[in-house]
Amino acid sequence: MTALTETDLLARVRSQLFIGGEWRDASDAQTLDVRDPATNAVVKTIASATVADGAAALDAAVDAFESWSRTPARERAELLRRAFDLLQERKEEFALLMTIEMGKPLAEARGEVVYGGEFLRWFSEEAAHVQGRYGANPEGTGRMIVSQHPVGPCYLITPWNFPLAMATRKIAPALAAGCTVVIKPAELTPLTTLYFAQLLQDAGLPDGVVNVITTSHSGAVSEPIIRDPRLRKLSFTGSTPVGVKLLEQAAGGVLRTSMELGGNAPFLVFDDADLDKAVEGALLAKFRNIGQACTAANRFLVHRSVAEEFTRRVTERVQAMRVGRGTEDGVAIGPLIDDRAVAKAKALVSDAVSRGASVRTGGAAIPREGTFFEPTVVSDVAAGSDILREEIFGPVLAIVPFDDEDEAVALANATEYGLVSYVFTENLARGQRMIECLETGMMGLNMGVVSNAAGPFGGWKSSGLGREGGAEGIHEYLQTKYTLTPNPFA
Repeated sequence: MTALTETDLLARVRSQLFIGGEWRDASDAQTLDVRDPATNAVVKTIASATVADGAAALDAAVDAFESWSRTPARERAELLRRAFDLLQERKEEFALLMTIEMGKPLAEARGEVVYGGEFLRWFSEEAAHVQGRYGANPEGTGRMIVSQHPVGPCYLITPWNFPLAMATRKIAPALAAGCTVVIKPAELTPLTTLYFAQLLQDAGLPDGVVNVITTSHSGAVSEPIIRDPRLRKLSFTGSTPVGVKLLEQAAGGVLRTSMELGGNAPFLVFDDADLDKAVEGALLAKFRNIGQACTAANRFLVHRSVAEEFTRRVTERVQAMRVGRGTEDGVAIGPLIDDRAVAKAKALVSDAVSRGASVRTGGAAIPREGTFFEPTVVSDVAAGSDILREEIFGPVLAIVPFDDEDEAVALANATEYGLVSYVFTENLARGQRMIECLETGMMGLNMGVVSNAAGPFGGWKSSGLGREGGAEGIHEYLQTKYTLTPNPFA
């Protein structure tokens, strides 16, 4: 089979809104441009939804809910499995599309197809396993029935950095539970979600079960949907400030919410760590997705006795990274998503250097077409530096030395965020202590990547509420009913 060219692939992606099983233009015919961050060229112009379009999408999800919620779990599961199978057939198309609109290297985009597909497969298996319970109450006066029910129409807001995986991570459990959805992908990377909606149609998705609205007026379109009393669930992945605002809007309707928000992940390297493993883990935890991940390691806390050796090894590897458009062979670092991301990385490095940090490699924007920043290592970062407080979201690795375990834990926990942490130690007891002591919802112990469809993804503190993935993931889209019936023997 001949591989699709970029032009042919982009021509296959619909440019309209997907509402009630139909592709339609925005009600006011407005559009938005999608750009390739490696070239800044417009690759496609698509519909930009209005408030009226958002209302129409919710209408469709509400109308479809009763039928879909009563569809047997096995049928819902089989639809998700068909979607998984179709995704395997079209994996190269989805990988290339993500590289075009987001910039990640093609090899990483292929990895995202695998990761995103696993949510379809996992929740196809979970759909038929939703269970309740039955039993006598302690007094023996009645029988208790506990049952699970789909929460209702859901509004899903996804980020730009993982266009496929964030869509499947939310859509799959919602559909498995019997919910209908309106999904709004990020303005910067909406094409993958539109293409995925086409795949769901091909898999036999009933009209109105999934609706896609793309818009350059996110706040204006989203707020009426969130405040509509017919909506029963909101799931958002993005920054903490935006998440807080959405929670305020959701409070009026007492919506079920899932919030996967910002991170400031510590990466701890103890004096007994296997440095080969730690370096490999560091490269994965920092530079995956060009550092543009909420799970990216943000602060590398390294025991002083091994800090220089760790820094030297990491710097050598980073210096060898090839920068370029994600479709080019051997590229490890693609473009950042836009000019603001480049400016932020530059400002964080400059602030750290002004406080005494040393740039071991990189540290500057690359003067070429697109939005590129050099892969960077900064050592001896001082307390109070912005780079230790803010989420970097770029290819900058910042190293801070520590002297003992208590100091390492204190530094790791000195943040409002608590999404994920990484620990490298060969001491089993120390590893167990870190599980107990680090204030994060996830932890990689001698591992640089933790994300897995079978694991409950989510954070503590300002990093969010709820869990996505794992056995816990489907319960975010279910509500519990307790029924008491008389003792049948009385």
